[in-house]
Amino acid sequence: MEYRQLGGSGLRVSAITMGTMTFAGDDKFGALGSTDVEGARRQVGMAVDAGVNLIDTANMYSTGAAEEILGRAIEGRRDDLLISTKVRMVVGDGPNDGGLSRYHIIQQLEKSLRRLRTDHVDIYHVHEWDGQTPLEETLEALDTLVRSGKIRYLGVSNYTGWQLMKALAISDARGWQRFVSNQIYYSLESRDSEYELVPLSLDQGLGIMVWSPLAGGLLSGKHRRGQNAPEGTRQLDSRWNEPPIRDTEKLYDIIDLLVRIADGHGVSAAQVAIAYLLRKPGVSSVIIGARKDEQLADNLAAAELTLAEDEFVALERASAPYLIYPHWHQAQNAQERFGAPDLALHNEHTPVP
Repeated sequence: MEYRQLGGSGLRVSAITMGTMTFAGDDKFGALGSTDVEGARRQVGMAVDAGVNLIDTANMYSTGAAEEILGRAIEGRRDDLLISTKVRMVVGDGPNDGGLSRYHIIQQLEKSLRRLRTDHVDIYHVHEWDGQTPLEETLEALDTLVRSGKIRYLGVSNYTGWQLMKALAISDARGWQRFVSNQIYYSLESRDSEYELVPLSLDQGLGIMVWSPLAGGLLSGKHRRGQNAPEGTRQLDSRWNEPPIRDTEKLYDIIDLLVRIADGHGVSAAQVAIAYLLRKPGVSSVIIGARKDEQLADNLAAAELTLAEDEFVALERASAPYLIYPHWHQAQNAQERFGAPDLALHNEHTPVP
């Protein structure tokens, strides 16, 4: 297992992170899995044996039950593991049971710590944007919790480029702890994050943590053109609708290519999709989760897969994002002065209109 710096911080994280959305399976999360404590202990053991040192969860996964299971599953291993959890989503019926107010952040961190059976979390991600709470309130509360020792590092997830840059500017101006991790949706199905979030992360020193690298299982190789979705997959469950698919034909073209490359290596399409992301600029770690042990073992093996240059280029071309404005204009008029962040999107494989 390779260990990578998390952005500009001094923290080293495994290239593969274990996700826990499959734990418990309450409410809509039943579409993903229902791993119990015994199963979680077994999967944590598999991940640790493979070299994983970071486990990702959230306070809203199965309304806290996933954190509870994780806390029990890592008993005796806590000092050897990094734990990431999150705050922001609505977790109750009260007027303050969601958002990024000082009240909600502190309340939810205390609850997460109790469920996880620990006195600190290593990375605390704000899970989503809150347009009604001043960023100063959110960031000051997070800074205070870092200085108190209850949080080691701060992360962000699902922000737009302007929202993230505004937050970083405020933290820098006030001398507060800044985000070092940017957890984003990034996959061969959708490389939208290359428009703003990947370049911003490279420019500002945030390590990218990728969620849903298999596009909700669509890139596992089990979904093929002209065939019904396999039984038991989340695409057949009305409780789950992520990610939205905008170009079905392009998706199946990518899947066909993944399967051909995977067959050449004697591995799964899922491993190829994960190995591709591990080569992308700025990616510190790819989060994987699995309802079955064999799926977890397969995904973990992606850390050892090396794609040939022509295979990587083929995947780049097949999945290249359309250039939206102002990117097409910059491609035509500014490319002689592109820097490294620009080249995360504008490379020789990106089609220019």
